[in-house]
Amino acid sequence: MTNPQHPAAAAIILTGGASRRMGADKASQLWAGRRAIDRVADLARSLGVARVVTAGLTDFGLPNAPDAEPYSGPVAGLLAGLALLGGGVDRLLVLAVDAPTLTAADLAPLVAVEGPGAAFAGYPLPMLLSPDALPAEAQADWPLRRLVERAGLRQVEPDTAVIPRLRGANTPDEYAALIRAAGWAIPGP
Repeated sequence: MTNPQHPAAAAIILTGGASRRMGADKASQLWAGRRAIDRVADLARSLGVARVVTAGLTDFGLPNAPDAEPYSGPVAGLLAGLALLGGGVDRLLVLAVDAPTLTAADLAPLVAVEGPGAAFAGYPLPMLLSPDALPAEAQADWPLRRLVERAGLRQVEPDTAVIPRLRGANTPDEYAALIRAAGWAIPGP
């Protein structure tokens, strides 16, 4: 992401969900012995991102933009994270903490898109965008799909092999399936 056309890049990891379906905090959940938040932060850094912040109720050891209202949604987290980052961000990578098996190769089609940014068709996260593309009327309670549409982000068709990793893990069964697909051992009790 830090190439001549995109000199400044930052990432926001959305961590503000209640994790009700998972039954445990998704950001702290272990994936092959490492917390999901750490895996997602490392993914951002592998793409050349120097500034990584989280948006949600809990501080995970990274700069954090707490939810103004608990569980106020992903667009609220994106806006709070962007406010925390301040100016000087030309490209912004927005990632969900529940997708820690994504790889840099999975995100390469988004990184390659010029203009206001991109998201995968049918999957608004992850997204890459220029903060200038955010509509002035963006509201914290907007669905992510509305933000993607109004920001004019290009919709990139995902490779079918990437789709399970894009969906991430919202339930214990999805967690187990992604762990198995990655070839990792499912942690015991």
